[in-house]
Amino acid sequence: MKTAVFIFAMSIAARPAQAEIIDRIAVSVGNQVITASDLEREIRVSAFLNHDKPDFSPEGRRKTAGRMVEQRLVRRELELSRYPVPDRSEVNPILQKFKQENYSQPGAYEQALAAARVTDAEVRDQILWQLTLLRFIDVRFRPAVHVTDEEVKEYYEKNVLPAAKLTTPGQAASIDDYRDSIEETLTQHKVDEELNAWMQEARKRTGVEFREEVFR
Repeated sequence: MKTAVFIFAMSIAARPAQAEIIDRIAVSVGNQVITASDLEREIRVSAFLNHDKPDFSPEGRRKTAGRMVEQRLVRRELELSRYPVPDRSEVNPILQKFKQENYSQPGAYEQALAAARVTDAEVRDQILWQLTLLRFIDVRFRPAVHVTDEEVKEYYEKNVLPAAKLTTPGQAASIDDYRDSIEETLTQHKVDEELNAWMQEARKRTGVEFREEVFR
């Protein structure tokens, strides 16, 4: 009887160790974790949406882990500060367009999902996250960004005008013809800088630890 109890207890104790081997922790983000299976799922879904082959190499896994860390940091900020988030219904037209452009034949989308080992729910979640991130960036960083006339002029003279002279030699170019596109380009650059600075600070505050053995 004692032997049976001992064996049963040993089998229970072994289960967490087996689970750890199957799904190891890849990254700790504060009190949250990203597991190896989380990484693989993210790699598969992103590759499916981008028409790429899944990259499970150490470099590919680390790159994906970096994106997932940023996801966790942004989601934490969304929860703490109550930023507006898109409704799930906003995914439908985007996904429909994706299907029409890539899998227009009946059943083609479902076959592609099965081949990629990805589910429709995972695809929808990824699209919703992309919408959420764009909404967060627009609300959190874009309003504070300002592009001056001097910056527009400098960008025009250094980048746009030389290219215009090469592509359309002999034709007069005006800064006003390019102002809107230049302002948008410069605005996006500044937004990216603000986002990167915020990410670095959020990493420091939260504490991010990569488990190197998962990325070998």
